[in-house]
Amino acid sequence: MFIGKTNEISRRAFMRRTGQLAMAGAASSYALGLTGIGEAAAFSGSGGYKALVCVFLYGGNDHGNTLIPYDAANYNRYLAIRGGANGGEGIALARDSLAASVLNQPAGQVLTDDIRYALAPTMPRLKARFDQGLMAPLLNVGPLEAPMTRVQYDNRSVPRPPKLFSHNDQQSTWQSSNPEGSVTGWGGRMGDLALTSNTNSMFTVINATGNAVFLAGENALPYQVGSGGAVQIGALGRNVYRSGAASSALETLLRQHNGHLLEADYAQTTARSIEYGGFVNNALDNSSLTTDFGNGNRLADQLSVVARLIAARGSLGVTRQVFMVSMGGFDNHDGLIGQHEGLLGQVDAALDSFYRATVEMGIADRVTAFTASDFGRTLTSNGDGSDHGWGGHHFILGGAVNGGRFYGTAPQVSVESNDQVGRGRLLPSTSVDEYSATLARWFGVSDSELPSVAPNIGRFATRNLGFMAAS
Repeated sequence: MFIGKTNEISRRAFMRRTGQLAMAGAASSYALGLTGIGEAAAFSGSGGYKALVCVFLYGGNDHGNTLIPYDAANYNRYLAIRGGANGGEGIALARDSLAASVLNQPAGQVLTDDIRYALAPTMPRLKARFDQGLMAPLLNVGPLEAPMTRVQYDNRSVPRPPKLFSHNDQQSTWQSSNPEGSVTGWGGRMGDLALTSNTNSMFTVINATGNAVFLAGENALPYQVGSGGAVQIGALGRNVYRSGAASSALETLLRQHNGHLLEADYAQTTARSIEYGGFVNNALDNSSLTTDFGNGNRLADQLSVVARLIAARGSLGVTRQVFMVSMGGFDNHDGLIGQHEGLLGQVDAALDSFYRATVEMGIADRVTAFTASDFGRTLTSNGDGSDHGWGGHHFILGGAVNGGRFYGTAPQVSVESNDQVGRGRLLPSTSVDEYSATLARWFGVSDSELPSVAPNIGRFATRNLGFMAAS
């Protein structure tokens, strides 16, 4: 019998935060974030600075045209299912366009059906990083509550993640282990454990992309930045109605406390924005980072500010940080060919610039970026796009990555095999919990605390997938 462990963790998180707020009174969650209440004793912050950067691809990335079968037998299966190439109707990429993108086959590693993969042609930089041993693909990863076979899926004898194939719910499930409405994410739960490692715990978890549950902890509160720096209250940067007195009065009102707990919490959050905005922007302005992130790439803009914040880590008083950036546009039901390659090209350029920035800072082995998405897509085409799937392929990039080889299990190129649940929707062979646990161990989370980060990990045999070097 399976117990709803993820729901229980969310319930306990809510109850603990509510209880802590009640004890704190007007101090609110802002104060709790600074004091770092939590089980931090089981976290190792030794060994110098470390950061994790989640790169979320909103909409559901089409993994079938990101890592493409290249050997003749598997490419022909791919072409027969997806259709198209060389002017035909469908969504397969032409094989001759992939020749420069073929990934070297690692010594001693044989994948399912002897498959050879090529990376999308618009991702030459990540291809080079794979060849250098700095990038690792994780194959067929997705949310699971427990290991599952196709027979178990069909018989419903093992619980499925709730609300499969739904954008909002699967975004939340990837980020938190629960569907929409979750109150904590696994990035935030790592932040909870890391709070006391930082002199200024305010900057333990930083969101450069907008609200997302991934960085919400029980005590760790995401500090939000934009591409230009700290997100500040615009009216306080100038005279309101051309009056300095009006501006001062507005600030007083925004900071004002009273006995209502939620209003006090809001006032403290507002005060944080006012008090720390200038401090953060000053630290960013003093950054000497020279890496060029290019122009007109929203993901690169976000990663640029993340890199500058990492460069300012000494001023910010941090040794452990979790960041989130994102890019949308991946819900390609139509117009996959052309549009999808363009999106992947932006991801390629942004991630490579970010890696070069970590090299410039001399901490490439201290910073790890990794991708995630709502879900993979169907292998079948709906004409000129693909539909919502389940498992997909993702990438891990950094100097501490055991790159140049594949992790997880390569799926068969089929719409009839037992590693898919119809139309080529991949049944994940690796769980998000195994993915997050591997990253968490590198970050400093102890084995005893892994279930607080990855709540289903106890049901899986593997807590370390091996794509991160020991440190």
